[in-house]
Amino acid sequence: MKIPYINTPIIQTMLSAMFLVSVSTGQANEAFNELTAQINDQTYQQMTSVVVNHQGQMIYERYFNGADANTQHDMRSASKSITSLAIGLAIQDGLLTGVEQTVVPLFPDKQPLRNPDPRKTALRIEDLLTMSSVLECNDWNSASRGQEERMYLIEDWSAFILGLPIRGIPPWEQPAAERKYGRAFSYCTGGVQLLADVVERVTKQPMSGYLQTKLFQPLGIAPPVFSQTPLGVTNGGGGMRMTSRDWIKIGQLMMNQGQVNGQTVLNAAWINASFQRRAVIDAERDIEYGYLWWINDFTVNDQTITTFAAAGNGGNYLFMIPEFKAQVVITSTAYNTPYMHRQSQEILTKHVIPVLLGR
Repeated sequence: MKIPYINTPIIQTMLSAMFLVSVSTGQANEAFNELTAQINDQTYQQMTSVVVNHQGQMIYERYFNGADANTQHDMRSASKSITSLAIGLAIQDGLLTGVEQTVVPLFPDKQPLRNPDPRKTALRIEDLLTMSSVLECNDWNSASRGQEERMYLIEDWSAFILGLPIRGIPPWEQPAAERKYGRAFSYCTGGVQLLADVVERVTKQPMSGYLQTKLFQPLGIAPPVFSQTPLGVTNGGGGMRMTSRDWIKIGQLMMNQGQVNGQTVLNAAWINASFQRRAVIDAERDIEYGYLWWINDFTVNDQTITTFAAAGNGGNYLFMIPEFKAQVVITSTAYNTPYMHRQSQEILTKHVIPVLLGR
Protein backbone atom coordinates (compact mmCIF):
# COMPACT_ATOMS: atom_id res chain seq x y z
CA MET A 1 0.00 0.00 0.00
CA LYS A 2 1.34 3.41 -0.95
CA ILE A 3 1.56 6.16 1.63
CA PRO A 4 -1.54 8.32 1.11
CA TYR A 5 -0.88 11.96 0.32
CA ILE A 6 -2.74 13.99 2.91
CA ASN A 7 -4.04 17.24 1.52
CA THR A 8 -2.81 19.67 4.13
CA PRO A 9 -0.93 22.94 3.61
CA ILE A 10 2.19 21.85 5.52
CA ILE A 11 4.42 21.19 2.52
CA GLN A 12 3.11 24.24 0.69
CA THR A 13 3.80 26.34 3.77
CA MET A 14 7.35 25.03 3.89
CA LEU A 15 7.92 26.06 0.28
CA SER A 16 6.10 29.40 0.37
CA ALA A 17 6.78 30.78 3.82
CA MET A 18 4.26 33.32 5.04
CA PHE A 19 6.67 35.40 7.09
CA LEU A 20 9.93 35.32 5.16
CA VAL A 21 11.97 38.22 6.45
CA SER A 22 15.37 39.72 5.89
CA VAL A 23 17.08 39.37 9.22
CA SER A 24 18.95 42.54 10.16
CA THR A 25 22.54 41.66 10.94
CA GLY A 26 22.74 44.34 13.61
CA GLN A 27 19.53 43.29 15.33
CA ALA A 28 20.52 39.63 15.17
CA ASN A 29 23.97 40.29 16.61
CA GLU A 30 22.53 42.29 19.49
CA ALA A 31 19.90 39.67 20.32
CA PHE A 32 22.29 36.76 20.00
CA ASN A 33 25.00 38.50 22.01
CA GLU A 34 22.46 38.78 24.83
CA LEU A 35 21.67 35.07 24.50
CA THR A 36 25.36 34.15 24.60
CA ALA A 37 25.86 36.26 27.72
CA GLN A 38 22.89 34.70 29.48
CA ILE A 39 24.11 31.18 28.77
CA ASN A 40 27.60 32.09 29.97
CA ASP A 41 26.29 33.64 33.20
CA GLN A 42 24.14 30.54 33.85
CA THR A 43 20.78 32.26 33.37
CA TYR A 44 20.26 29.24 31.12
CA GLN A 45 21.98 26.29 32.74
CA GLN A 46 23.93 23.33 31.36
CA MET A 47 23.52 24.40 27.74
CA THR A 48 25.89 22.82 25.22
CA SER A 49 24.83 24.37 21.92
CA VAL A 50 22.40 26.67 20.15
CA VAL A 51 22.45 26.61 16.35
CA VAL A 52 20.10 28.62 14.13
CA ASN A 53 19.83 28.09 10.38
CA HIS A 54 17.72 30.60 8.46
CA GLN A 55 16.96 30.20 4.77
CA GLY A 56 20.00 27.96 4.34
CA GLN A 57 22.45 30.16 6.26
CA MET A 58 23.80 29.69 9.77
CA ILE A 59 22.99 32.96 11.54
CA TYR A 60 24.00 31.76 15.02
CA GLU A 61 26.18 28.84 16.11
CA ARG A 62 27.61 28.70 19.60
CA TYR A 63 28.85 25.88 21.82
CA PHE A 64 29.16 25.90 25.59
CA ASN A 65 30.46 23.94 28.55
CA GLY A 66 33.16 22.09 26.64
CA ALA A 67 31.11 21.17 23.56
CA ASP A 68 32.12 22.06 20.01
CA ALA A 69 30.95 21.49 16.45
CA ASN A 70 32.18 17.89 16.56
CA THR A 71 30.37 16.97 19.78
CA GLN A 72 27.80 14.22 19.28
CA HIS A 73 25.09 15.24 21.73
CA ASP A 74 22.88 12.77 23.58
CA MET A 75 19.51 14.37 22.86
CA ARG A 76 17.70 11.46 24.50
CA SER A 77 14.17 11.02 23.15
CA ALA A 78 14.72 13.37 20.22
CA SER A 79 16.01 10.27 18.48
CA LYS A 80 12.45 8.84 18.56
CA SER A 81 11.79 11.11 15.58
CA ILE A 82 14.62 9.39 13.70
CA THR A 83 12.88 6.05 14.31
CA SER A 84 9.81 7.58 12.65
CA LEU A 85 11.97 8.34 9.62
CA ALA A 86 13.17 4.72 9.58
CA ILE A 87 9.55 3.53 9.45
CA GLY A 88 8.86 5.93 6.58
CA LEU A 89 11.88 4.66 4.67
CA ALA A 90 10.82 1.04 5.19
CA ILE A 91 7.38 1.86 3.80
CA GLN A 92 9.01 3.74 0.92
CA ASP A 93 11.12 0.65 0.15
CA GLY A 94 8.04 -1.59 0.13
CA LEU A 95 9.19 -3.52 3.20
CA LEU A 96 6.12 -2.43 5.16
CA THR A 97 2.70 -2.03 3.58
CA GLY A 98 1.87 1.17 5.47
CA VAL A 99 0.91 2.57 8.83
CA GLU A 100 -2.17 0.36 8.97
CA GLN A 101 -0.03 -2.79 9.03
CA THR A 102 -0.46 -4.78 12.22
CA VAL A 103 2.56 -5.32 14.42
CA VAL A 104 2.04 -8.62 16.27
CA PRO A 105 2.39 -10.86 13.16
CA LEU A 106 5.93 -9.52 12.74
CA PHE A 107 6.88 -11.10 16.09
CA PRO A 108 6.07 -14.83 15.79
CA ASP A 109 8.97 -15.63 18.11
CA LYS A 110 7.37 -13.63 20.95
CA GLN A 111 4.13 -15.61 20.90
CA PRO A 112 2.05 -16.67 22.67
CA LEU A 113 1.83 -13.21 24.18
CA ARG A 114 1.26 -12.53 27.84
CA ASN A 115 -2.11 -10.91 28.50
CA PRO A 116 -3.58 -11.96 25.14
CA ASP A 117 -6.40 -9.82 23.78
CA PRO A 118 -7.88 -9.30 20.28
CA ARG A 119 -7.27 -5.56 20.60
CA LYS A 120 -3.57 -6.22 21.09
CA THR A 121 -3.52 -8.43 17.99
CA ALA A 122 -4.97 -5.48 16.05
CA LEU A 123 -2.15 -3.16 17.17
CA ARG A 124 -1.03 -1.07 14.18
CA ILE A 125 2.17 0.76 13.33
CA GLU A 126 0.22 4.03 13.41
CA ASP A 127 -0.87 3.37 17.01
CA LEU A 128 2.79 3.28 18.04
CA LEU A 129 3.79 6.27 15.89
CA THR A 130 1.13 8.40 17.61
CA MET A 131 1.70 6.97 21.11
CA SER A 132 -1.97 6.09 21.33
CA SER A 133 -1.90 2.29 21.45
CA VAL A 134 -4.09 0.12 23.70
CA LEU A 135 -1.05 -1.05 25.68
CA GLU A 136 -0.76 0.02 29.33
CA CYS A 137 2.40 2.05 28.89
CA ASN A 138 2.97 5.53 30.28
CA ASP A 139 6.49 6.78 31.01
CA TRP A 140 5.05 9.80 32.81
CA ASN A 141 3.36 7.60 35.41
CA SER A 142 5.69 5.68 37.72
CA ALA A 143 2.88 3.22 38.48
CA SER A 144 2.51 2.18 34.85
CA ARG A 145 3.47 -1.40 34.08
CA GLY A 146 5.02 -0.24 30.81
CA GLN A 147 7.04 2.62 32.29
CA GLU A 148 10.40 2.69 30.52
CA GLU A 149 12.54 2.18 33.63
CA ARG A 150 10.80 -1.18 34.13
CA MET A 151 11.59 -2.15 30.54
CA TYR A 152 15.29 -1.47 30.99
CA LEU A 153 15.43 -4.13 33.69
CA ILE A 154 14.24 -6.81 31.22
CA GLU A 155 16.50 -8.46 28.65
CA ASP A 156 13.86 -8.73 25.90
CA TRP A 157 12.36 -5.26 25.50
CA SER A 158 10.02 -6.23 22.66
CA ALA A 159 8.56 -9.16 24.59
CA PHE A 160 8.13 -6.86 27.57
CA ILE A 161 6.05 -4.38 25.56
CA LEU A 162 4.02 -6.94 23.65
CA GLY A 163 3.18 -8.66 26.94
CA LEU A 164 1.65 -5.57 28.56
CA PRO A 165 -2.04 -5.62 29.51
CA ILE A 166 -4.65 -3.43 27.85
CA ARG A 167 -4.76 -0.01 29.46
CA GLY A 168 -7.89 1.38 31.00
CA ILE A 169 -9.16 4.94 30.84
CA PRO A 170 -9.86 6.31 34.36
CA PRO A 171 -13.45 7.49 34.84
CA TRP A 172 -12.29 11.12 35.24
CA GLU A 173 -10.74 11.11 31.74
CA GLN A 174 -12.44 11.20 28.35
CA PRO A 175 -12.56 7.95 26.36
CA ALA A 176 -10.34 8.03 23.28
CA ALA A 177 -13.31 8.20 20.93
CA GLU A 178 -14.48 11.45 22.52
CA ARG A 179 -11.11 13.18 22.33
CA LYS A 180 -9.81 15.40 19.58
CA TYR A 181 -8.47 13.19 16.77
CA GLY A 182 -10.06 10.15 18.48
CA ARG A 183 -6.84 9.16 20.24
CA ALA A 184 -5.73 9.01 23.87
CA PHE A 185 -2.05 9.97 23.99
CA SER A 186 0.22 8.12 26.42
CA TYR A 187 3.97 8.72 26.23
CA CYS A 188 5.51 5.27 25.69
CA THR A 189 9.19 4.74 24.90
CA GLY A 190 8.63 0.99 24.71
CA GLY A 191 6.24 1.38 21.81
CA VAL A 192 8.88 3.28 19.84
CA GLN A 193 11.40 0.57 20.65
CA LEU A 194 8.96 -1.94 19.19
CA LEU A 195 9.02 0.10 15.97
CA ALA A 196 12.83 -0.09 15.88
CA ASP A 197 12.57 -3.87 16.16
CA VAL A 198 9.98 -3.84 13.34
CA VAL A 199 12.47 -1.99 11.12
CA GLU A 200 15.18 -4.55 11.87
CA ARG A 201 12.88 -7.46 11.16
CA VAL A 202 11.75 -6.22 7.74
CA THR A 203 15.14 -4.84 6.63
CA LYS A 204 17.05 -7.81 8.07
CA GLN A 205 19.78 -5.53 9.40
CA PRO A 206 20.35 -3.21 12.36
CA MET A 207 18.22 -0.08 12.15
CA SER A 208 21.38 1.97 12.66
CA GLY A 209 22.92 0.45 9.52
CA TYR A 210 19.73 0.87 7.51
CA LEU A 211 19.54 4.53 8.47
CA GLN A 212 23.19 5.08 7.64
CA THR A 213 22.66 3.85 4.09
CA LYS A 214 19.25 5.35 3.45
CA LEU A 215 19.35 8.61 5.43
CA PHE A 216 22.62 9.68 7.01
CA GLN A 217 24.98 8.94 4.12
CA PRO A 218 22.95 10.93 1.54
CA LEU A 219 22.93 13.84 4.01
CA GLY A 220 26.68 13.67 4.57
CA ILE A 221 26.24 12.69 8.21
CA ALA A 222 28.94 10.56 9.80
CA PRO A 223 27.57 7.50 11.62
CA PRO A 224 25.77 8.61 14.78
CA VAL A 225 26.34 6.69 17.99
CA PHE A 226 23.50 4.29 18.80
CA SER A 227 23.07 2.13 21.88
CA GLN A 228 21.50 -1.33 21.79
CA THR A 229 19.12 -3.41 23.84
CA PRO A 230 20.54 -6.39 25.78
CA LEU A 231 19.56 -8.56 22.78
CA GLY A 232 21.37 -6.32 20.30
CA VAL A 233 18.44 -4.44 18.78
CA THR A 234 19.12 -0.77 17.99
CA ASN A 235 17.75 1.49 20.69
CA GLY A 236 15.11 3.47 18.83
CA GLY A 237 13.62 5.16 21.87
CA GLY A 238 16.49 7.43 22.87
CA GLY A 239 20.18 8.06 23.35
CA MET A 240 21.34 8.41 19.75
CA ARG A 241 24.28 10.83 19.57
CA MET A 242 24.67 13.23 16.67
CA THR A 243 26.16 16.71 16.17
CA SER A 244 24.05 19.86 16.17
CA ARG A 245 24.94 20.49 12.54
CA ASP A 246 23.75 16.99 11.69
CA TRP A 247 20.39 17.73 13.31
CA ILE A 248 20.19 20.89 11.19
CA LYS A 249 20.59 18.67 8.12
CA ILE A 250 17.71 16.49 9.29
CA GLY A 251 15.57 19.61 9.67
CA GLN A 252 16.53 20.86 6.23
CA LEU A 253 15.62 17.49 4.72
CA MET A 254 12.18 17.57 6.33
CA MET A 255 11.51 21.14 5.22
CA ASN A 256 12.74 20.47 1.67
CA GLN A 257 10.21 17.70 0.99
CA GLY A 258 12.83 15.00 1.50
CA GLN A 259 15.09 16.34 -1.24
CA VAL A 260 18.88 16.63 -0.99
CA ASN A 261 20.81 18.00 -3.97
CA GLY A 262 17.99 17.01 -6.28
CA GLN A 263 17.82 13.48 -4.87
CA THR A 264 14.73 12.17 -3.13
CA VAL A 265 15.85 10.68 0.16
CA LEU A 266 12.44 10.59 1.85
CA ASN A 267 8.98 10.66 0.30
CA ALA A 268 7.34 14.08 0.69
CA ALA A 269 4.05 12.38 1.48
CA TRP A 270 5.62 10.76 4.54
CA ILE A 271 6.86 14.12 5.80
CA ASN A 272 3.42 15.64 5.30
CA ALA A 273 1.80 12.70 7.10
CA SER A 274 4.35 12.87 9.92
CA PHE A 275 3.61 16.53 10.62
CA GLN A 276 -0.17 16.19 10.58
CA ARG A 277 -1.78 16.75 13.99
CA ARG A 278 -2.92 13.35 15.26
CA ALA A 279 -3.01 13.43 19.07
CA VAL A 280 -3.22 16.01 21.86
CA ILE A 281 -0.43 16.02 24.43
CA ASP A 282 -1.37 19.14 26.38
CA ALA A 283 -4.29 21.26 25.20
CA GLU A 284 -3.59 24.07 27.67
CA ARG A 285 -0.05 24.51 26.35
CA ASP A 286 -0.96 23.97 22.67
CA ILE A 287 1.15 20.82 22.30
CA GLU A 288 0.07 18.13 19.85
CA TYR A 289 1.72 15.16 18.17
CA GLY A 290 2.24 13.70 14.72
CA TYR A 291 4.21 10.56 13.86
CA LEU A 292 6.76 10.86 16.71
CA TRP A 293 7.12 14.60 16.05
CA TRP A 294 5.98 17.26 18.52
CA ILE A 295 3.82 20.13 17.26
CA ASN A 296 3.99 23.29 19.38
CA ASP A 297 2.13 26.56 18.84
CA PHE A 298 4.01 29.41 20.51
CA THR A 299 2.71 32.96 20.87
CA VAL A 300 5.44 35.52 20.24
CA ASN A 301 4.69 39.23 19.83
CA ASP A 302 0.99 38.40 19.46
CA GLN A 303 1.70 36.01 16.59
CA THR A 304 1.14 32.26 16.69
CA ILE A 305 4.24 30.45 15.50
CA THR A 306 3.94 26.72 14.76
CA THR A 307 6.99 24.52 15.19
CA PHE A 308 7.59 20.85 14.47
CA ALA A 309 10.12 19.32 16.80
CA ALA A 310 12.17 16.34 17.85
CA ALA A 311 12.35 16.67 21.64
CA GLY A 312 14.23 14.94 24.41
CA ASN A 313 15.04 14.92 28.13
CA GLY A 314 17.33 17.75 29.17
CA GLY A 315 15.56 20.29 27.02
CA ASN A 316 17.10 18.97 23.80
CA TYR A 317 15.37 20.05 20.60
CA LEU A 318 15.41 20.25 16.86
CA PHE A 319 12.79 22.89 16.06
CA MET A 320 11.62 23.37 12.48
CA ILE A 321 9.78 26.62 11.77
CA PRO A 322 8.23 26.63 8.29
CA GLU A 323 7.14 30.28 8.49
CA PHE A 324 10.78 31.31 8.43
CA LYS A 325 12.36 28.36 6.63
CA ALA A 326 14.41 27.98 9.79
CA GLN A 327 15.82 25.14 11.85
CA VAL A 328 16.94 25.60 15.45
CA VAL A 329 18.93 23.06 17.46
CA ILE A 330 19.21 23.48 21.22
CA THR A 331 21.22 20.95 23.23
CA SER A 332 21.70 20.65 26.96
CA THR A 333 22.77 18.23 29.67
CA ALA A 334 20.11 19.44 32.13
CA TYR A 335 18.62 15.97 32.29
CA ASN A 336 15.72 15.38 34.69
CA THR A 337 15.66 18.96 35.95
CA PRO A 338 12.45 20.96 36.45
CA TYR A 339 13.69 23.79 34.22
CA MET A 340 15.06 21.83 31.23
CA HIS A 341 12.23 22.30 28.71
CA ARG A 342 11.20 25.72 29.99
CA GLN A 343 14.64 27.25 29.43
CA SER A 344 15.09 25.78 25.95
CA GLN A 345 11.66 26.97 24.88
CA GLU A 346 12.41 30.40 26.32
CA ILE A 347 15.61 30.56 24.29
CA LEU A 348 13.50 29.86 21.21
CA THR A 349 10.66 32.27 21.93
CA LYS A 350 12.54 35.10 23.66
CA HIS A 351 15.77 35.15 21.67
CA VAL A 352 15.49 33.29 18.36
CA ILE A 353 11.98 33.84 17.02
CA PRO A 354 12.07 37.64 17.60
CA VAL A 355 15.18 37.78 15.43
CA LEU A 356 13.37 35.81 12.73
CA LEU A 357 10.41 38.15 13.01
CA GLY A 358 12.84 40.96 12.14
CA ARG A 359 12.31 42.83 15.40
